[in-house]
Formats: sequence, structure tokens, C-alpha cells
Amino acid sequence: MNADKHGRLADDHAHLVVEVFRMLADPTRVQLLWALIDGELSVNDLAECVGKPPPSVSQHLAKLRMARLVRTRRAGTTIFYSLENEHVRQLVVDAVFNAEHAGPGVPSHHRTAPAVVPLAREQRERSGQR
Repeated sequence: MNADKHGRLADDHAHLVVEVFRMLADPTRVQLLWALIDGELSVNDLAECVGKPPPSVSQHLAKLRMARLVRTRRAGTTIFYSLENEHVRQLVVDAVFNAEHAGPGVPSHHRTAPAVVPLAREQRERSGQR
């Protein structure tokens, strides 16, 4: 596969991209991937993070693993999950940050950016908010 920025994607490549988005089309799976942004976690830890029972989380993780979005590491009887690679991490971060732009005000990921904070403050002051 060639992810060339110019030209048309090969059909098989486009189908694989659609499969990645299909995996992201479930709120529980997005929550699981978001929980893994900072590093690996066990199924039980992930279940606690997303508020779902471990068997349900395991089923979602199996789908994410088949789609090559997560990988596993075994330590004794515990299986730890992590994001497959930096591209998956960036995809999840970008999707979450993009979603934040749909809400009102300055998205939280911009609030710590020095160039954005003064602009947000300036906009609030012009609108009479403090």
C-alpha cells in the first residue's frame, strides 16, 4: 500500500481505511482507545476506565486487535493492551480534538497553547464575560 498524498487510493487501501473508521464508530471502543493514549492497561483496568464489564471490554478489544489498532503483552496471567503504533495514537487524539471543536468556546486542547489562551481571553472580554 502506498499512502501517497497525491492521486487516488487503491480500492483495497480505501477498504482498510473504512474498516479503521468502522472500529472507531463505537463509543466504547473510542473510550478504550482514549484510555490507552498514555500507555498500556489490563482488561480489568480498562473495564473500570470505561465503566463496562470485563467480558464486554474483552470483546471490543478483540475487534480492535483484529483491526490492528491495539496490541497485547502477557505478564503471567494478565494481558495488557496498548495502542498498536503512534499513527493510531495520533488518529485517536486528532479525532477527540476535532470533536472538541464542535462544542462552544475554546476546546480544552487549545487552552494550554500560549497563542490561543490570550485570544480566548480577548474574545471573552469583548463579549463582556470574565
